[in-house]
Formats: sequence, C-alpha cells, structure tokens
Amino acid sequence: MTIDLRSDTVTRPTPAMLQAMMEAQVGDDVFGEDPSINQLEAMATRLFGMEAALYCPSGTMSNQIAIKCHTLPGDEVICEKSSHVYIYEGGGIAFNSGAQVRALDGDRGRITAEQVSAAINPDDVHKARTSLVSLENTANRGGGSCYDPEEIGKIRQVCQDNQLKLHLDGARLFNALVATKQTAASYGQLFDSISVCLNKGLGCPIGSILIGPAAFIRQARRVRKVFGGGMRQAGFMAAAGIYALEHHVERLAEDHAHARQIAAVLEKKDFVASILPVDTNIIIFEVGSAYCTKSLVDQFKEQGIRAIAISSNQVRFVTHLDVTPEMVERTIRVIEAL
Repeated sequence: MTIDLRSDTVTRPTPAMLQAMMEAQVGDDVFGEDPSINQLEAMATRLFGMEAALYCPSGTMSNQIAIKCHTLPGDEVICEKSSHVYIYEGGGIAFNSGAQVRALDGDRGRITAEQVSAAINPDDVHKARTSLVSLENTANRGGGSCYDPEEIGKIRQVCQDNQLKLHLDGARLFNALVATKQTAASYGQLFDSISVCLNKGLGCPIGSILIGPAAFIRQARRVRKVFGGGMRQAGFMAAAGIYALEHHVERLAEDHAHARQIAAVLEKKDFVASILPVDTNIIIFEVGSAYCTKSLVDQFKEQGIRAIAISSNQVRFVTHLDVTPEMVERTIRVIEAL
C-alpha cells in the first residue's frame, strides 16, 4: 500500500465523480455553449454572491489572469513572500503582466493591514504604481494557515482607501471555510476577485474557478483566450467540479482531523525540531539532527509513504480525499517506529 502525502493534487476522481463526468452535457465553451461549464460557473457565482465566474484549467492560470486584469505593465503587486503567485507560478507576474512584486514578510504566509498600508508606494514617477494586493488562504507555505476574517476586512479597507484591487488566491479556500466555519458569500463581499481550485482538496482531475464582477470576468475571458485557456468540450471536467461542490466540501473536515492525528505523533518525536500549527490539511515540520530531509523522506518512501521536502530542513505532509483512516494509522505506526 502506497500512501501519497506529497500533495492534495494527487487525488483521483471517485467512482461517483467519474460517473458524473461520463454523463456530462457538453458543448463548445469558447462559443459559451457548454452547459456543464455554464452550470459550474453559475454555481460558483451564486455561492460567493458575486456577478460572474470563469472556468480555467488551473489555479495558476486563474491567478495569472486576475493579476493581468488588475494591473498595467510597470505596476507593483503586494503579497506575502511565500505566496504561490510569487514563488510557484514561474515568474508569471513579470512574464504575463509586466508587473513587479513587493514581497512582505508575514506570519505563516499571512500579512496584515498595517503591513499593506506601509508597503503602498507614493504617487511618485520614480516608484512603481501599487495597484493590487494578493492574499492566499489557506497559505500553503504557512502550513495551511487561515486568515482572520477581521484582518481581511482591515486589508480590504486599506485597499479601498488607496484605490487598490484585492485578489484572493483561494486554491484551498474551502479548507479555510470548513475550518473556520465561514461562508463563501462573506468572502465574495471582501474581494475584487477570487480564484478557487477544484483539483486539490475537492478531488477533481483539473480545474479552477475565477469569480468576480461581470465586467472583470468579460476581460478575464479575453485574457484566458490569449493565454491559450479557451477550451471546447471541457464540460466533462466541469462536471467533476459540479460534483465536488455538491459532495466534497464538508468532508474536508476529515482531512483536517487526519492531519491533526499525524501532527500529534510527530510532535513527540526527537527528529522533529519544530512543527507549524496545523489548521487544515497541511503539516510542515522542521527536521532535527537525527536526519536530513532527504534521508527522512527516503525512510518514509521505503515504508510506502510518499512525502516531499519543501526546503533544506522542512518536510511536508498533505492529507486529502484519497487518504483513508487506515492509511493514517499506518503512517502513525511508521512515524512511531522511527
């Protein structure tokens, strides 16, 4: 038995999701004629209380489309220094939008309104024009940490006061919503645009939804085409997203419980120097002197457990749809034996 804890992107469609995909009604989405994509976009729009939505192949594409729509070449984007949009999207902010980044040193991937306010450039021809703030919730490199909604509200006010747009990389937003018992609609009131991945905790093979005002989504649809993201009969994939939103959201709590179980055992081990608080489904721990990250990951692999070293001294586990209670018990036994 192989237990893959490298990422929640490794999930496979469940039999019921596959059946929904096989039965999907499809058409040409570039013509706006794919009924399953139209249904998924309408679901997301209603869920977040926003005006329109756009189905994209990946979260990276939906983030990059949003940044392109919100900025002009030469602008500056404020985000946390470990943000996915900054370190994991191939330099896309520079490549696609011709913008630069003001990367802030946050707390487990989260920044504050005070930090944002201090980072805004003055209206000076020598400075890049600050035009966008991008937040990530949950924060991947922060160990799946969740933002305090009050702090997001404060950041929103700073953005409004300074005519800045506010984007959310919500790749794992539903993990945050389940963990904090917040609603999607409350986020729709705070952000100018929201990107939500369907292919992580929700278990879809591909897909992301970009949500925002109608005029913004019209522009985003044009940018998606330029990026090569205009798809034809992609309703087979969108059907997986519809199924996930209907059946896979509340079950994310199981992944969070599994992560806490594994973290509780790791905390007791001498080879773990420190571990980030586990808010959702991501466990990040620092390896102590008994192992280096490579040797520890290799040890896990020999026992049928796949993990990933995310830095020279940190290892990450991610629980997900395909990790069963039996797999969690097996992982715990392996950790206890090390």
